[in-house]
Amino acid sequence: MIETTLKTIKENNMFEKGDKVIVAVSGGPDSICLLHILNALKEQLQITLYAAHINHCLRGKESDEDEKYVEKFCENLNIEFRSKRVNINDLVRKKNISSETAGREARYKFFYELKSKFGAQKIAIAHNANDQAETVLMRIMRGTGMEGLIGIRSVRDNIFVRPLINCSRESIEKYCEDNNINPRIDKTNLEPIYARNKVRLQLIPYIKENFNEDIVTTLNRLASTIRVDNDYLEMIAKEKYKKYCDDNKEKVIISKEAFLEHESIITRIIRLALYNVSGNLYNFEKIHIYDVIDIQKNATGKMLTLPNKIHIQNNYGDISVYKKKEQNIKNNNIEYTLHSGLNKIKDFNLGITLELIDKTDNLVVKQENFVKYFDYNKIKGDTIIRWRKDGDRFTPLGMKGSKKLKDLFIDLKVPKDERDRIPLICFGGEIAWVVGYRVSELFKVDKNTKKILKITIESEEA
Repeated sequence: MIETTLKTIKENNMFEKGDKVIVAVSGGPDSICLLHILNALKEQLQITLYAAHINHCLRGKESDEDEKYVEKFCENLNIEFRSKRVNINDLVRKKNISSETAGREARYKFFYELKSKFGAQKIAIAHNANDQAETVLMRIMRGTGMEGLIGIRSVRDNIFVRPLINCSRESIEKYCEDNNINPRIDKTNLEPIYARNKVRLQLIPYIKENFNEDIVTTLNRLASTIRVDNDYLEMIAKEKYKKYCDDNKEKVIISKEAFLEHESIITRIIRLALYNVSGNLYNFEKIHIYDVIDIQKNATGKMLTLPNKIHIQNNYGDISVYKKKEQNIKNNNIEYTLHSGLNKIKDFNLGITLELIDKTDNLVVKQENFVKYFDYNKIKGDTIIRWRKDGDRFTPLGMKGSKKLKDLFIDLKVPKDERDRIPLICFGGEIAWVVGYRVSELFKVDKNTKKILKITIESEEA
């Protein structure tokens, strides 16, 4: 067992010298075996161990005894122990989620808390080869793709490590017996009340008896084979993602050219975009990926709402993936009068400087994206900043007549979700500058200009 575990650790580069490792310990055979083995290897691996236990409060006195058992076990091994009580049933009611999901959320939240507290690099979890086989089998029955067939990764996000992933449940139980370890037994794991329990207690034994007595090893081999091929496709998809996607974390724009790639690549590009915006891929299914592909084939402006409050929009063939921000309705009516000098406008998160200068022969008027010059004598009324309003019209530089601001945004291919957040600099009732895009013909500097209003806009930290 120790040799198999050490081999798994080395092959997957699970630890580096000096790593601090949080070990998830429920008190059952798997986690107790993991902690015991890592304790035996800690000098060789040069790692420091911390044990983390969550009391789910689901089995009353038995849950409390699990906690005491793990604490005593850690005390005997001289391993620092931390526990937390979480009433999972309360969490289920509050969030309207399953007890399995609630338990997982509580555990991982606690693991991250301890990781931060101790400055740990890794979190070790006791998934084994049987867990892997059960996971793969369950996903096959759900109609999973290649990513699902990989099952449980031995290392995830370079944080979560599973040193026992190649060890069978039988070998773990024998290790505990040989080392006189008497782990706690959760009796609910012996009852076919959950889908995983049914697979473990009924389906796998049936397959062993009637089809393949080595089904656990076979399913693990399948997962390993699929992982090799999938990792290659993922590598290609990440390269294409960098090529075709504009990613600012809050929003990802997938270029229309990406949708010319092979289906296996574009589907992975979309998954990467969803992950980067949402932070995870929970609740996203295959149908959602293909819904995005279908949206791209439709006319511009077509929108789609996905789980986790993710919005998809077709913008002239490019696909925007973003979380819808709550727009304060009052913002539409907010406007500020600007004065000479620096104006800090909190609602717009901008610093705006107005400077009046004389036009001279040697004056260089250098138009930059956020520095603009206007003929001061053509300005009537106050200088204000505001958001757009219904019916706004604008006379772009070089045009004689005005056009609807909405039409200008369409011409410039400005995404719908951005239009309400573009500041407008106005002189009196006229729009002088659509910030970041165009200035007005009405206030341009020409040969007759004597005084110039220079406006500089800079982003302020929120």
